[in-house]
Amino acid sequence: MSRPGRDDAPDRLYTLTGGRSRSDSAARFDLVTLVVAECDPVPGMQSEHAAILRMCDHPTAVVEIAAELRLPVSITRILLSDLLAAGRVSARHPRTAALPDPDVLEQVLVGLRNL
Repeated sequence: MSRPGRDDAPDRLYTLTGGRSRSDSAARFDLVTLVVAECDPVPGMQSEHAAILRMCDHPTAVVEIAAELRLPVSITRILLSDLLAAGRVSARHPRTAALPDPDVLEQVLVGLRNL
């Protein structure tokens, strides 16, 4: 059994990205970044780009896209940065929750122990 993205033809992955090994630094995609298609696929589009647009008619996480395409996340990020630069997708990054104050947590813990 092979892992997704680990195929016998690594040159295929190289051709998918046009020889690039990193995505655009301005377009940062976390594994949980939600991607939504802004348009439908058009004829002549790279098949992986078209597949991403069809898959992202509703918000879809980067890790789900990579798994569905059976591509490494790094390659998926490059493909997504291409689509983002062309305005064909939008990306929504997850909010980082503010951590509660440790003093409040300690007071809650003390209160629970006193019950």
